[in-house]
Amino acid sequence: MVQGLNDYPTFCRFCPTMAFQLLGLAEESGLSPGESELAVNPFDGLPFSSRYYELLEQRRTLPIWAARFVFLEQLESSPSGVVLVSGEPGSGKSTQIPQWCAEFALARGFQKGRVTVTQPYPLAALSLALRVADEMDLTLGHEVGYSIPQEDCTGPHTLLRFCWDRLLLQEVASTRGTGAWDVLVLDEAQERSVASDLLQGLLRDARLGNLPDDPRVVVVTDPAFEPKLQAFWGNPPIVHVPRGPGRCPIPIYRDTVPTDRVEAACQAVLELCRKEAPGDVLVYLPSEEEIALCCEFLSREVGTLALHGLPPWVLPLHSGHGQEAIQAVYEDTDSGARKIVVTHWLADFSFSLPSIRHVIDSGLELRSVYNPQIRAESQVLRPISKCQAEARQLRAKGAPPGSCLCLYPKSFQELEAPPLPHPRVCEENLSPLILLLKRKQIAEPGECHFLDRPAPEALMQALEDLDYLAALDDEGDLSDLGVILSEFPLPPELAKALLASCEFECVDEMLTLAAMLTAAPGFTRPPLCAEEAALRRALEHADGDHSSLIQVYEAFMQSGADKAWCQVRGLNWAALCQAQKLRGELLELMQRIELPLSQPAFGSEKNRRDLQKALVSGYFLKVARDTDGTGNYLLLTHKHVAQLSPYCCYRSRRAPARHPPWVIYHNFSISKDNCLSIVSEIQPQMLVELAPPYFLSNLPPSESRDFLNQLREEMAVPSTAPTESESSSTQAFPDACVLQ
Repeated sequence: MVQGLNDYPTFCRFCPTMAFQLLGLAEESGLSPGESELAVNPFDGLPFSSRYYELLEQRRTLPIWAARFVFLEQLESSPSGVVLVSGEPGSGKSTQIPQWCAEFALARGFQKGRVTVTQPYPLAALSLALRVADEMDLTLGHEVGYSIPQEDCTGPHTLLRFCWDRLLLQEVASTRGTGAWDVLVLDEAQERSVASDLLQGLLRDARLGNLPDDPRVVVVTDPAFEPKLQAFWGNPPIVHVPRGPGRCPIPIYRDTVPTDRVEAACQAVLELCRKEAPGDVLVYLPSEEEIALCCEFLSREVGTLALHGLPPWVLPLHSGHGQEAIQAVYEDTDSGARKIVVTHWLADFSFSLPSIRHVIDSGLELRSVYNPQIRAESQVLRPISKCQAEARQLRAKGAPPGSCLCLYPKSFQELEAPPLPHPRVCEENLSPLILLLKRKQIAEPGECHFLDRPAPEALMQALEDLDYLAALDDEGDLSDLGVILSEFPLPPELAKALLASCEFECVDEMLTLAAMLTAAPGFTRPPLCAEEAALRRALEHADGDHSSLIQVYEAFMQSGADKAWCQVRGLNWAALCQAQKLRGELLELMQRIELPLSQPAFGSEKNRRDLQKALVSGYFLKVARDTDGTGNYLLLTHKHVAQLSPYCCYRSRRAPARHPPWVIYHNFSISKDNCLSIVSEIQPQMLVELAPPYFLSNLPPSESRDFLNQLREEMAVPSTAPTESESSSTQAFPDACVLQ
């Protein structure tokens, strides 16, 4: 018998088979803590609690449990160090595989001693960390932790870490080798996130079998995606999870697609409540906006139903919510009240809810798809894949099966739905991805191994944008500026604007703006009443939306981050709290890499000009001109016409409101109105001064290009002597960033 836990890893290295027996003793024997001397948790040395055994009984009923020893054997013996795990949603893959990998790592006595589990969504990583820490009888933040944007709940003794895949990609790109882990679990690979696809490409090229410390990679996927992964990884061993007990419900299809999806879904839920059919309800809608409308309607209507028990709980579940929403969704209702969870594609494969007995599926998803030719996001409403539809139906699997109502005809899915989810690497702006690949010293992104190769024009557009931002040198590698840009968890153009603020002495304001643009980009719905509209107008700034965001943040901080203050103004309190955390992270990062800071001066005339200069330094690719004074803006980089967003401060001003002739914008979205979001007025002289000359020359032929080139000739000064403002800036900040 092993006498002390301190010698446990050493012992296990010499006898891994015995290690697995010791680690699995409590799980296999069924003994209570008082019946076995070995009934201590090998991860913290403390006796198992009674709750551990309660949850253990539930874990044993999961379909994945039958594959436990097969998985551990394959993990130990795989020649390539890679194991694929294929199983249906709800089979227990996401909760049990990480625990078994932690057992494996402890038994092998790995030097790094860490198991990292990636998830395509931060909310899924948080949810799994909470659940697995509970099942392992460990403290969250100690042996089990998680890393998501603006929140790192790990410690020096963390063995098992759940992580958003994009954060891990950033870590891998910033270090030599494959990163600080011994076992990496890439979960939900069929979701096709950019980071997950790229991590697989980098790891395949790394040839794990030739690396020191013998690392392991486990790729967990839906059976529909298994053949593609098997071919990509070169036929590694596959662990097939057996199908669980119970039957999948026979889906009920509607004859036609309803004109109002939200109303149709709400009426279906109310009908289930009137019948008092047992079990919780899961509703799938395309967008967060429709989720909010559905929850608002149901919360109002369920209270009027004549039910025997308590009224149901209506719970939204999407990426805009945090830990409180997760706990509410998984919380046991001792009162027996039904839960109605309203969600979208986020819960196609993640967030297994055993209590769900009824599914209502709209069959659609709303996704942002980037068009590199016009540098614009399109909000695309499209059918979900057949793989997603099947996963949604499986949520109501049971004995007896529940029900699944599809708000679309069967022919709609058969004829229009693709077999698998769309790869996001073919639908997102690739500039941040290319920046990371360059940081990893991969000279030609086109030579990378992708599960699905992005379009050549998308790669070329990303390279061109990085070149305009001076992130690349003449050889196409990262410039010194590009290396600094890659340090920031921001889009390259926003990181460039933040660096430019060091030169223009407006760092404090730009830090706030960068955090707000990333986490809390202003108002997202119309005001509900005249009082709310008046409170919003009080937060608007004369210089435009960018300065208004800074003003919103400062007012939020002055309120003491008060939730009620946000509610009466239609602001997202959780998003503003995230912006506060992100601002702190960005400030800490700038201090770590020794970038110059500046004192706050928001509102002064000089600060207003300096803030505009910093923005133009990063966002010169996103400039538009109102050529006729009617509010129809022609975008400089292509000849598309757009209007200001309904939430733009220029549109909410009382008549007669003047449309600014030249604007810089944060985002261009192709929708019903082709909107420019987060807009501020600029002077064309500033654009000529700060944008690269070859950018202006490469603009498509237009009246605006001719005007800017003429303005450049007029502004050309033969003297090379520095101006007074340039001299004073150099004296005040001798170490300021020199921007190309």
